[in-house]
Amino acid sequence: MRQGRRFAIALTVPVAVLAMPAIVAAQDHSANHRQYKAVDLGTFGGPQSYLNPASTYGSPNQINDRGTAVGGSDTSIPPTPTSNGFICFGPTGLVPFVNHAFERRNGVVTDLGTLAGPENCSVATSVNEGGRIAGTSENGVVDPILGVTEVRAVVWNHGQIQDLGTLGGNHSAACCSNDRGQVAGLALNSIPDPFAFFGAGTEVRAFRWQEGRMNDLGTLGGPDALATGVNQRGHVAGYSYTSYTPNPTTGLPTVDPFLWKDGTMTDLGTLGGTNGVSLGLNNRGQVFGFSNLAGDQVADPFLWDGEKLIDLYAETSGGNIWTADAIDDAGRVVGAADFSAAGGFSYAAALWKNGKAIDLGTPKDDCCSEAFAINSAGQIVGVVVSNAGEQRAVLWEEGSMVELNSKLPPGFPLRLAVAFAINERGEIGGSGLPAGCDDNDTCSHAFLLIPDGQDDDGDLEDSAVATPSAVADADPRPTTIRETPSAQKMVARIRDRMARRPQRPGSLSSQH
Repeated sequence: MRQGRRFAIALTVPVAVLAMPAIVAAQDHSANHRQYKAVDLGTFGGPQSYLNPASTYGSPNQINDRGTAVGGSDTSIPPTPTSNGFICFGPTGLVPFVNHAFERRNGVVTDLGTLAGPENCSVATSVNEGGRIAGTSENGVVDPILGVTEVRAVVWNHGQIQDLGTLGGNHSAACCSNDRGQVAGLALNSIPDPFAFFGAGTEVRAFRWQEGRMNDLGTLGGPDALATGVNQRGHVAGYSYTSYTPNPTTGLPTVDPFLWKDGTMTDLGTLGGTNGVSLGLNNRGQVFGFSNLAGDQVADPFLWDGEKLIDLYAETSGGNIWTADAIDDAGRVVGAADFSAAGGFSYAAALWKNGKAIDLGTPKDDCCSEAFAINSAGQIVGVVVSNAGEQRAVLWEEGSMVELNSKLPPGFPLRLAVAFAINERGEIGGSGLPAGCDDNDTCSHAFLLIPDGQDDDGDLEDSAVATPSAVADADPRPTTIRETPSAQKMVARIRDRMARRPQRPGSLSSQH
């Protein structure tokens, strides 16, 4: 059963629902599903724009419930010799242009700018219901230790950018935020650290920022920790070294996932192996992620239910969960699973709930599928991949699969490849391919689908039309990450994803 998934979390550089009926057929009952107003979010002059998947930064808030969407978009500005690959060059590091954070609000896409001018990079990772945006920006100062431009966790509020600072070191980055205005992420202090995450040179710490103050959340006993999610109660998930002593498997201290709340960091343990990492959490404080098993040859997805770790691969009926990509407040996890023992696909989109894996369906002539996000109504979005490697964005709802390209207005300029995000209003975001582009890694555009009859302010309108976004002038003032592979590479790499998961931003010292 585990053939093809013999991978583990190496960490030589630490990587950075309500009741729902079982879906028994992958069909598109078009008459039962709405149409959408579709928006190509375009770029700032470069080849690519993108939303970050929820599992990238632990935040499901790429689109808030008022319809504001945030992400990153390439400019036509070439990188400098010191451009920082931690946030520059798009989500895969393959695009040789400076990227800037964007927001789309009320029909207009705006360049949010950076801390130090247009030649620097920035990216927006989450937006709360008040419209405050969290992300990371270069600050124009070259780190004398690493030789690259420093990055800072930032928030944008009413168009103004704010540097959240560090814990005494040269870098920080924001993963996520909540509606209380709290921001979480990682920040460096000034203490030298030979084991530093991302090759940072000094200790890396998880932080929670609120009302102008950045608080070090501590560690599980070792030098480093970082945050991967913050919920509406202010609880923070992440992972941390547990000691200063290297273990024989990795040559680095052991890493465990944690949950921090009310000033206390709790070690969630592992599934028996050396390393475990969290990807995010819900508002009940349930945490999901991946952990090595005993022997460190295999990593399984896990759910911490508040009392114990559940191995989602081994302790699940109906199928074996391969990947965990998002969780909702009912404790439902979406991702992909092996349903071959039941006559299904070996890599198929799955919903996990109360110990059971539900096959969301994959068309019989296709290769595989994966679910990336879920809202409280049980709407799930993701991707289906053909045997030839072509990706198609899909929605699972009301017991069936909806091919989202079939719901587009005539003349829309993108083919929707992957859906990464869905909010409570049913608005969907992801990546699409314009004419002449067949590679999600280098030339895709972010898209937004707005349900028929709903405008950008949440009111009702009479019709749905193809809508190219207006683009505001760039503000000269004022990230790896899960990949979105190209169609040609998808079939070969979709299972190999286990070898690299969870994706996190690259080394702080990486350059283009």
